[in-house]
Amino acid sequence: MGSAKYTELGAFLRARRGRIRPADVGFPTGPRRRVPGLRRDEVAQLAGASVDYYNELERGAGSQPSEQMLAALARALRLTADERDHLYHLADRPVPASGGGASHVHPGMLDLLHRLTSTPAQVITDLHVTLVQNPLAVALLGDQSGLTGPRASFVHRWFTEPEARRLYPEADHGAQSRAFVADLRAAAARRDAKDTEARSMVETLLRVSPEFAVLWAEHEVAFRRDDRKRLNHPVLGLVEVNCLNLFSEDGRQRLLWFTPAVGTDSAGQLDLLAVLGGQDLAGPAR
Repeated sequence: MGSAKYTELGAFLRARRGRIRPADVGFPTGPRRRVPGLRRDEVAQLAGASVDYYNELERGAGSQPSEQMLAALARALRLTADERDHLYHLADRPVPASGGGASHVHPGMLDLLHRLTSTPAQVITDLHVTLVQNPLAVALLGDQSGLTGPRASFVHRWFTEPEARRLYPEADHGAQSRAFVADLRAAAARRDAKDTEARSMVETLLRVSPEFAVLWAEHEVAFRRDDRKRLNHPVLGLVEVNCLNLFSEDGRQRLLWFTPAVGTDSAGQLDLLAVLGGQDLAGPAR
């Protein structure tokens, strides 16, 4: 990197980190802080990048950032949709289509996710692509972010990869399949008629999954607004939780958070999850 556009990219990153209050993203605001916003190392930490690499970006040097890194920076810096697009243009990367793992997450939804420190929570798309998880969600469900292509959707993995179903007890598989199909039908109908992502996903699943084809033919439709789930966890055992949803205005994204189911031992189990430090105890969702 080294062109005028990349120099502008560095200046843009500096300006955006300067406007974020550290307390808004969980960093202390001690008397020794010498900058009004975030430090470079803090942005690097939030984006999952090395400090040296991020320093190079702000200097307009180094290699061209990947689309995944740009998505992580956009979330770390709480960029608006227009600012996110501008970041991609400055980096000479195509702006990703909505719905994939690099989809823009509204800053307000990210802020709310950040404030949910004592309960597992994550932001997913209407096609069940995980965009961002808090540490407790990673510990409870496994790391479900970072996947690309059709496999990024948990619904796709549910009907094509048997290991994806280990998250739920076998006795619940039928109900989960039916709920996933009904939710997908509602999401696909709500999208624009020109949308190809949902249509391609449905066509693929009709072709490769007889179970999906049978359920799709029943034409059941229902958004998943709240559920009571039983989840298999390698350390905690069977955890029963309430799964609640907060939808974005266009319905394309939802914030999920998990609370203990009344009358079960799940409150103590989730407390233990927090004590264990939010480690990825459930393993990767691959």
